[in-house]
Amino acid sequence: MFNKQFLLRFLPFTLWLPLVNRTSLKSDMIAGLTGAVIVLPQGVAFATIAGLPPEYGLYTAMVTAVIAALFGSSLHLISGPTTAISIVVFSAISRHADPGTAEYITLALTLTFLAGLYQFAFGLARLGTLVNFVSHSVVVGFTAGAAVLIVSSQLKHVLGVFVPRGESFVHIWADIYMKLGEVNYYVLLVAISTLITALVFKRFFPRTPYLLLGMITGSLVSVMVGGEDHGVRLVGKIPASLPPLSHPDLSISSFRELGSEAFAVALLGLIEAVSIARSIASKSEQRIDGNQEFMGQGLSNIVGSFFSSYAGSGSFTRSGINYSAGAKTPVSAIFSAAFLMLIILLIAPLTAYLPVAAMGGVILLVGYNLVDFHHIGKILKVSRSETSILLVTFFATLFMELEFAIYIGVMLSLIFFLNRTSTPEIVVLAPDPHSHKRKLMNVRKGALIECPQLKIIRIDMSVYFGSLDHIQSRLNIISDKEGIKHVLIFGDGINFIDLAGAEMLVHEAKRFKSLGGGLYFYGIKSKVCDFIDKGGFITAIGKENFFQSKRDALSHIYERLDRKTCEVCTARIFRECQDS
Repeated sequence: MFNKQFLLRFLPFTLWLPLVNRTSLKSDMIAGLTGAVIVLPQGVAFATIAGLPPEYGLYTAMVTAVIAALFGSSLHLISGPTTAISIVVFSAISRHADPGTAEYITLALTLTFLAGLYQFAFGLARLGTLVNFVSHSVVVGFTAGAAVLIVSSQLKHVLGVFVPRGESFVHIWADIYMKLGEVNYYVLLVAISTLITALVFKRFFPRTPYLLLGMITGSLVSVMVGGEDHGVRLVGKIPASLPPLSHPDLSISSFRELGSEAFAVALLGLIEAVSIARSIASKSEQRIDGNQEFMGQGLSNIVGSFFSSYAGSGSFTRSGINYSAGAKTPVSAIFSAAFLMLIILLIAPLTAYLPVAAMGGVILLVGYNLVDFHHIGKILKVSRSETSILLVTFFATLFMELEFAIYIGVMLSLIFFLNRTSTPEIVVLAPDPHSHKRKLMNVRKGALIECPQLKIIRIDMSVYFGSLDHIQSRLNIISDKEGIKHVLIFGDGINFIDLAGAEMLVHEAKRFKSLGGGLYFYGIKSKVCDFIDKGGFITAIGKENFFQSKRDALSHIYERLDRKTCEVCTARIFRECQDS
């Protein structure tokens, strides 16, 4: 037992290793090669967004992908640099140091180490289910806002105008507007040719590495028009090397300085990774362990920070392509990293001819692809609460610090979740006269007649401290305003009762008893029943008030009803009424 748990938590790759065979290796190799070609332009673009040298995006795509694959639970999730994480890293570190400097890089690695530490600790603490309580609208709103920020930040590279670093969203657009007359049309030509080429290949040849082809076209256009002589800047040569060792700053002062930002990066990374893993698992029919994913993502960032990698997470594009390309096991991620290393060693010198404007054009397309128009339209159409979460997160991303935008979105989604669970639906039931077994039906749906002395209700959610006021208020209305002293609770919809909930039921049972009636229960789930029995609450309420079946409950309660009222009653909805 201990050995199996140890393997599941700390050596999870031993569980899928038996799946590896000659057939799977061939499929994984093809998927890995496809992923390596796809991530080459993405890695460079994402590092640029993060304010880091281009090679750091590629290092991240190598290291985090392998570690997350080995220690996560998904067979198809590919980790690495992502747009959303990159822009949060830039926002967090740029206030402490100038992008691209040695100090900036050290702080980015420290941020990565801290974020990984948070994530790994969450996994050890078995907090993987917490992601379930964060609305998907938070991620959709944040990424849409991040897309607008990314596009805004790249306009200066696309237009060839100067915009000071660190400008807010509003000030960037104001500066761009004021300097439209200074646009460098050579720079604009390179950016537009890159963008159009990428769009054409994406539209008509979606399986091709369209971003890479766009960058190649932009570079060729720059050479043909003599871009360097007309102010077209180049990215510069990327080192043809494997990820070198690095040293994050592990001092207490750095931890204090970056602790809050690292928590935001950790939270966003976990939400991204688990959401993507579960999305793909729904197609591959695989079960995802949220706690294991937390640990895998945490370890990938911790290890990555010592190998020149900045914070990464699950990549939706790479993971989706990995699954579509036929990957069978996480070995595809290892192949992807190996092929990427080989590609860098061979073509790294060619990046010396890559224009910054071409990178800007690629990043514009990356930013556009971030906006999930389908889900945004669906959210706006279907749910007001989800719409408010989406819009608040979106505008907070544009006008506030990015980590606070994440916190606000998460807190708002939790507030709405708690609000929903604190007001469980209480359905009033009555026997269906058209059913042979007199099945209990929702009174509102069937326009059914109710007994004037007995109210039958079903509570559709947990009875816990947050929902007590709502449930008690409904029971008070039944007794005080409707004058009904007998209430039968059908417990099939109650999944959980906490200590406060059980004590409330005891209080209400005593109150109804003092009124000359009673609070009765049937159909309670075994787990819930075991809890209230161990706590002595069944004894406190009265064992005679708990029933195994509806028939036993109604027969017993009928004997307690007021006979004088029964004699003049015309409802007669129970069999006992008709037999008397």
